[in-house]
Amino acid sequence: MSDMITVKIDGKLCTAPAGTTILECARMNGISIPTLCYLKGLNEIGACRMCLVEVKGARGFVAACVYPIEPPRKDRVTGEEVMMEVRTNTPALRKARKTTLELILSAHDKKCLTCVRSGNCELQKLSNDYGLDEIRFEGSNLKFEKEVSSAHMVRDNNKCILCRRCVAACKKNQEVAVISPAGRGFNTRSTCAFDRARADVPCASCGQCIVVCPTGALYEKDQTEQVWAALNDPTKHVVVGTAPSVRATLGECFGDPIGTNVQGKMVTALRNLGFDGVFDVDTAADVTIMEEGTEFIHRLQEGGPFPLITSCSPGWVKFCEYYYPEFTQNLSSAKSPQGMFGALMKSYYAEKKGIDPKDIVVVTIMPCTAKKFE
Repeated sequence: MSDMITVKIDGKLCTAPAGTTILECARMNGISIPTLCYLKGLNEIGACRMCLVEVKGARGFVAACVYPIEPPRKDRVTGEEVMMEVRTNTPALRKARKTTLELILSAHDKKCLTCVRSGNCELQKLSNDYGLDEIRFEGSNLKFEKEVSSAHMVRDNNKCILCRRCVAACKKNQEVAVISPAGRGFNTRSTCAFDRARADVPCASCGQCIVVCPTGALYEKDQTEQVWAALNDPTKHVVVGTAPSVRATLGECFGDPIGTNVQGKMVTALRNLGFDGVFDVDTAADVTIMEEGTEFIHRLQEGGPFPLITSCSPGWVKFCEYYYPEFTQNLSSAKSPQGMFGALMKSYYAEKKGIDPKDIVVVTIMPCTAKKFE
């Protein structure tokens, strides 16, 4: 096919469509090139310089994430067609990448043992892969207070490597754009406009910035200790509700194939942890559907407003309120399934069990950080 290009990477013939970068071509052909800032289709900016490779004939190293593969070209001397040749793991490249890592770590809070991402940190993994056991570069560092104003997450700029992944995910995926780099040079930092607190900007609390962060600079707030305290309080009746997706997500966390349903194991584990009741929030979702259906009939009789838009996702509701306030009248007034679940546990369930609602502690396990502010 004329739109396919063949190049040689580390001596291996690799074919990919025209316009493909060296990085993607390598990955399509089973060759690994390290990255830190790269997110396919979102953040292809060559900022971290970890993906540097050697291209025969080029003046110096090139960033594989932005450098496209090229078709064969005629040699000026022999006139023969010469295929593009790329090398990804030479001693010079390994030295350059190691130096880059040292420079990143020189301005990084290296308290790895107490970091929430320890063992699951891309920067930590690369440091281990390249044998970094000491940092040659030390000096002045900026010190940041942790930003904890929002209900769902923490921002610790002491661990930010300025990869701009969060900026790209917030702007291009979510179309919210409340995160951006500010300052210049050594004073550059990832923040919100005018260094405002996260709680004071129109953040939808979706948590996608946390998902793409390669280090512990962004992480969700953790209520685990509060749950343990409730479970160990003999005066409390503790119930837990899981979102439908959690039964599959948990399987992936433990290495099961994508989509594996581990509901039985999950319920058993929750009971063994000490929960007095284990529920599926999709039961509350059924109640939400009935409530929204009733509301739809009422609007049909009253002549609108239409369309009626679901309010099941607090992240979506917040996004609508911030960015499309003209549509808030179209949002259902019904609580989300999580909200319905909590209300049912404190009313119907409490009555059936003969328990004072104030002695019932409701825990939910949800896939989205927006549930935390709800």
